[in-house]
Amino acid sequence: MRLLLKPKTVINGFINMVFVFDVGKKSWKFYDWTKVTTVATFGEYDAELMCYAHSKGARVVLKGDVPLSYIVDPVNRTAWIQEKVQLAKSRFMDGINIDVEQAVETGSPEYYALTALVKETTESFHTEIPGSQVSFDVAWSPKCIDKRCYDYIAIADSCDLLFVMSYDEQSQIWGDCIAMANAPFNQTLTAYDQYISMNIEPKKLVMGVPWYGYDYSCLNFTKEGICTIPKVPFRGAPCSDASGKQIPYSIMMKQINSSISGRLWDENQRAPYYNYKDTEGRVHQVWYDDPESIALKAAYVAQRGLKGMGMWNGNLLDYSSDPIAQQRTVDMWNALTPSEHRESAAVLSQTE
Repeated sequence: MRLLLKPKTVINGFINMVFVFDVGKKSWKFYDWTKVTTVATFGEYDAELMCYAHSKGARVVLKGDVPLSYIVDPVNRTAWIQEKVQLAKSRFMDGINIDVEQAVETGSPEYYALTALVKETTESFHTEIPGSQVSFDVAWSPKCIDKRCYDYIAIADSCDLLFVMSYDEQSQIWGDCIAMANAPFNQTLTAYDQYISMNIEPKKLVMGVPWYGYDYSCLNFTKEGICTIPKVPFRGAPCSDASGKQIPYSIMMKQINSSISGRLWDENQRAPYYNYKDTEGRVHQVWYDDPESIALKAAYVAQRGLKGMGMWNGNLLDYSSDPIAQQRTVDMWNALTPSEHRESAAVLSQTE
């Protein structure tokens, strides 16, 4: 029996989506299920999660990833799609999230094969599993980020929604090799304006935010607080966030108390960060998102009528019984719901 979705938060006539990536284990038991509408399972299959999500009116969707060189052949493509449809049926799941983050050149065989993959997957799922959802993960900007030159317009037309991965925005650093925000506010919002200017409907866009940060070891740390980072090239750029390491929100909240700076706020990037010294005395700078920076983005979601918000990933908060951790976790979940940030939306419109 297929799931009947129960409306949750409604904003301007639209159900506000909260799209959660889950990477396994049992953190899902502590999610805010009053908000969750879709769970993309990127860990091992968990029948208990599937049943519980359905009991809360939420969808559970498969992960779909495949080498593009393989599905250039239509026969291989059809076989892959049918395999995923049958897998979803056998597990009583409600769709698929296609997560292909490979480099593609415009006009290449892979370029056309990827668009065909999304279109044919959507058609098959909608036919075989009525009411199912097909989503596709896109880079934070449509401007060939990381050489992902996809046919974004055709892909958006072909599926139910685009999950915009508004994080790892320093994957290609073309200027000074310095530590910066994972998802700078103005840069992030400009990219959504770019998607919308391509006539992609706002209600097809879900804003993804990071529940993790980047920890950079500073080669040089100036008195102004600028952290110079090692050069690690990526897909043509001389520097990248690969110079740092990803760190969960739960770990950062424990580390910040023993930092040398405490929580700091960068007004230009509208993002929090802090500095600390490791056991060898080297200065590190950590950039991340927290309820304040996420709420500013949620205000934009509400103002522009986007479909909703989501995160990578739901497992990265501290779901322990510690009262301080519990409050921080509640604050992070609440930051995702644009209806709770109408005041922020008004402030945002005044500053534009």
